[in-house]
Amino acid sequence: MTQNVEAHTRRIQLAISGCAGRMGRAIGTLAWQDPAFQIRAALEASGPKIGKDYGSFLDSSTPMGVLITDDVRAALSQSDVLIEFTLPEATVTHVRVAQQLGRRVGIVIGTTGLSDAEQQIIRAAAKTIPIVFSPNMSMGVTVLFELAKIAAQRLGITYDVEIVETHHRHKQDAPSGTAKRLAQVIAETRQQDTASIPVHAVRVGDIVGDHTVILAGPGERLELTHRAHSREVFARGALRAARFIVTQPPGLYDMTHVLKTGNTGAG
Repeated sequence: MTQNVEAHTRRIQLAISGCAGRMGRAIGTLAWQDPAFQIRAALEASGPKIGKDYGSFLDSSTPMGVLITDDVRAALSQSDVLIEFTLPEATVTHVRVAQQLGRRVGIVIGTTGLSDAEQQIIRAAAKTIPIVFSPNMSMGVTVLFELAKIAAQRLGITYDVEIVETHHRHKQDAPSGTAKRLAQVIAETRQQDTASIPVHAVRVGDIVGDHTVILAGPGERLELTHRAHSREVFARGALRAARFIVTQPPGLYDMTHVLKTGNTGAG
């Protein structure tokens, strides 16, 4: 618990996995500007980025003094929180390394496309380390989950429900993790199988992320829509989750837990 107490009086030591990717750069830029954080480690898979100063990949070309590394154990050994937006295989590997360390490291996971088996590994790890795991770090999407549940409860099974999600052409998983979670929330509320909720995935242009829940009954239609205009919204949510998880005991948390803290922070 000493580490958690200290986190209130010093900067949170942050490790960013997938640091040179689109999300990694967005998180790094905001964290560098935020006095609550110190970027301690920048992780990438082996390749030409290894050994380069992380600052050169962010909006400012000012050297940061943090060299990109693929040494996960060394990175986590000097960090309070790992923010993970990578591929499923890498995420599971990093979670296992965090479990093996003799010190507690909180993890914020925004990786999507994880299999049921990989998600089970994360759930098991949360028995010994604190983890925020969510397919979408946006505060608005967190509220969308709650609104979708309320709508499904109030309108009942006589209303048809479908979900439409749209992302940029390079997004690998389809449907998105957010759309799958929306379908799960609605299905559980209506006591149906998740497969009974149709989900439509569109991959075009450079759209950051749109999600719409359509509920239609006789003579009327209700649509709940969230549109992300910038990846910054996910980066800000991830940093808010990092502030939250550094003070928590082992357990599996989602963005609803983070939102309920009411601590928006500077990020």
